[in-house]
Amino acid sequence: MPLEYQGQLSYQGGRFAIVVSRYNDSITGKLLAGACEEFQKNGVPDDALDIAHVPGAWELPLIADRLAATGGYQAIVCLGAVIRGETTHDEHINRQVSLSLGQISLHRNLPVVFGVLTCNSLEQAIHRSGGNVGNKGVESAACALEMASLVQQLHDSAK
Repeated sequence: MPLEYQGQLSYQGGRFAIVVSRYNDSITGKLLAGACEEFQKNGVPDDALDIAHVPGAWELPLIADRLAATGGYQAIVCLGAVIRGETTHDEHINRQVSLSLGQISLHRNLPVVFGVLTCNSLEQAIHRSGGNVGNKGVESAACALEMASLVQQLHDSAK
């Protein structure tokens, strides 16, 4: 029988961080509220959760990396909302932020969750931040808990 690993959607201890963009704050505020509620629902105490606010999505990777470098977190959730405008500006931001967050996760050996909405319209962002398509903040917090648990299981099994 093969050995299987699966993360648990429950607090296993340690600290978590959220880095959230203030740009499009009517959307990111809902993402943040959803993430905080999900962490609380799954047993993460308030004093085990740190929140860092950054100006925009572009700034998420720098602060995520600084937090990851401390070694004090089980996972970091990055929340933002980049909405397509009249130029291709959104494409450049989305590409670089997603690549950078992925690199931070691999380099720091730490779950860094991509909770950045990349929408074509404000309406899509509203639907994905608590509207009729769910809340990406909730999903991101759940992902952070599961990944932290899975990483810990793999670490423990290697001993």
